[in-house]
Amino acid sequence: MRHAQAGWIAGAAAALLVAVGGITYAVAQDGGSGSGVPTAGSADAGFARDMAVHHQQAVEMSYIVRDRTGDEEVRRLAYDIAQTQANQRGMLLGWLDLWELPKVSPDPMDWMGMGAMPSGEDGALMPGMATDAEMERLGRLNGRQAEVFYLQLMTDHHKGGVHMAEGCVDRCSVDVEKRLAQGMVEGQQSEIRLMADMLKERGAAARR
Repeated sequence: MRHAQAGWIAGAAAALLVAVGGITYAVAQDGGSGSGVPTAGSADAGFARDMAVHHQQAVEMSYIVRDRTGDEEVRRLAYDIAQTQANQRGMLLGWLDLWELPKVSPDPMDWMGMGAMPSGEDGALMPGMATDAEMERLGRLNGRQAEVFYLQLMTDHHKGGVHMAEGCVDRCSVDVEKRLAQGMVEGQQSEIRLMADMLKERGAAARR
C-alpha cells in the first residue's frame, strides 16, 4: 500500500511538472494574470528565489542518503524528492530569468514578513532547513541511522516548505506560480504522512 502511495505521489508530481512545463513565454512574461512582470520585491520573486534555495538543500540531502543506505524504500523516496524538487527549482529559476530579476535574495523570507532565520549562519536560512552541522552528520551516518535522520530532517524540511508554499498561495499574483505552490503543499503534505509511517516502522518519530 505504501509503495502504491509513493508511486501515486511521484506520478502526481510528474503530472504537475508536465502541466507547468507547458506554460508559454508569454504567460510567464505577463504574470499569467495580466498583472505585468513581478517586481524584485514582490512575493512572486521572493518565493521563487527562496524556494529555489530551499529545494536545493532537499536535493542534496536526498542524494546523500541514497549513498548511505541500501533500503530500497528510502532510496526510492529520496530519488522521487530529488527529481521533483530539482525540476521545480528549474522552473522557479527559469521564471526569474524571464522576469529579468535577481536569483539571490539579500533578505530571505522578507516577502513573508519574516526575515532570515536567526541560525542562518549555520545554514538554516529558512523554515525547516537543516543546519550545516546536521548536513555533515547525515553524511557520516549509515544504514538505519541514516534513514531515520534523513526522514526526520526531510519531515522538518517539508513542513517549512509547506509553510512557504502556503505563503505564496496567499501572497503571489502570478497564477501559474500560485498553482505550482498549491501543488507543492499537497505533494509535500502527502510525503510527510508517508515519512511518518516510515519512521514508525523504524521505531522513531518526527522531531517536532
